[in-house]
Amino acid sequence: MRFLPVFLDLQAGPVVLVGEGELAQAKLRLLLAADARVRWFATDGQHDLSRLDAASAARVERADGDPLTADLSNVIAILCAGAGETGHAMAARARARGIPVNVMDEVAHSTFIFPAIVDRGDVVVAVGTGGASPVVARRVRERIETLLPARIGDLASFAGRWRDAIKAKLPEVAMRRLFWERVIDGPIGADVLAGRVDDAERKLTSIHDPVAFAASGGEGIVTLVGAGPGDPDLLTVKALRALQDADVVFYDDLVSPEILDRARRDAARVPVGRRVGKPGIGQDKIHRLLIEAAQSGKRAVRLKGGDPFIFGRGGEEIAALRAAGVAYAVIPGITAGLGAAAESEVPLTYRQEALRITFLTAHKAEDAGNVDWSALTDTKMTVVVYMGMTAAPTIRAGLLKAGRSPDTPVGVFARVTRPDSKAVVGKLRDLPSLADQVKPGPAILIIGDVVSRSAPWRNGNLQATPDDLISDLLMAAE
Repeated sequence: MRFLPVFLDLQAGPVVLVGEGELAQAKLRLLLAADARVRWFATDGQHDLSRLDAASAARVERADGDPLTADLSNVIAILCAGAGETGHAMAARARARGIPVNVMDEVAHSTFIFPAIVDRGDVVVAVGTGGASPVVARRVRERIETLLPARIGDLASFAGRWRDAIKAKLPEVAMRRLFWERVIDGPIGADVLAGRVDDAERKLTSIHDPVAFAASGGEGIVTLVGAGPGDPDLLTVKALRALQDADVVFYDDLVSPEILDRARRDAARVPVGRRVGKPGIGQDKIHRLLIEAAQSGKRAVRLKGGDPFIFGRGGEEIAALRAAGVAYAVIPGITAGLGAAAESEVPLTYRQEALRITFLTAHKAEDAGNVDWSALTDTKMTVVVYMGMTAAPTIRAGLLKAGRSPDTPVGVFARVTRPDSKAVVGKLRDLPSLADQVKPGPAILIIGDVVSRSAPWRNGNLQATPDDLISDLLMAAE
């Protein structure tokens, strides 16, 4: 390690900037973002502050004269960007005075270099490559950006406000460290990261015995996470963080192994889902498992295919958690209907053509039989059906009987966003045949004129053989 990472206190004195053009402007913006006071020697005489707001411009001193003879008293650092040979001479002067100096892209003339920076307020991450490859440093920074919560700086500020008070109550370093681990990794930290600072303050204030709290193992939390339709790259950044933090993951049967692989390696993995026609452990048992995990101090993730609140029983689960007094959070996922639409280019809405969307589930024939199909005959409505393969004949019959045209475009989209996904499109009269062509599921049915704008339709993938129209009419009359 040639360069030791350090953090300069930019309140201790002015920073001298020497240079011109966009290179100098970029360094000026960086310094002002760090709340620095800047003395700028523009080597072309042009101090353009027009792109700055009034408060930032007030912290810039437009310096005239020769920087090589200027007074450098109290200067804490010197930056040269777009300064040419003046920058080299300024670097030599800074070295002679023992002032840290950076000449942009010239390590030989610099005593410090600029890292790639991740700025989250009170949390700052610096990434350097010793000046060898700024592009590599930026790529590493981008990866870190995706891992750090947006409000991680707020969490550091929150802890900082309470630091002295907790130190007075917990003078022992080890116990104090354990206390803060319980706070940051538990529901209080989750509240701060979710923007509920008032709730976090209230919970921390209610801890009357910090020693007992620190020694208790902490309070657990359950996070309902939408796993999306199958492609692990469609997980949200927040979902990835939850999986990496989890002690235990309770997952549905539809969650792919590739998504489970994103969880922390040592996290326990508990299957709790079920498929159509196969017995499961029951929703009440799932509730008990989630509550027990949280009450034992674990960070539990309830990993659900698609989105927790779209036919995922997420509402039932948070109601059970709330009744048990268990802390919880919800991270949405891309629901399968949207995944299908995006993958096959089905615009679920389209100006003057599809103005409304209805999402419904019909994983059993009796479910489909209970649907009020008369409310779904509007030609400007797109109908998205979850778990509808088994009930495809009943869905077709219900829509035809209600008056929807047998020529209505429909599509069946199986295993969407996964490597083995399959899509077939055709007419409403052919829906059962289409469903048979993509088995096994899971699959999404999309019914409406917008299906004719999909990629499979444009590509001529009309794979179904139409049933006899008389049979359709007889079925509609049943």
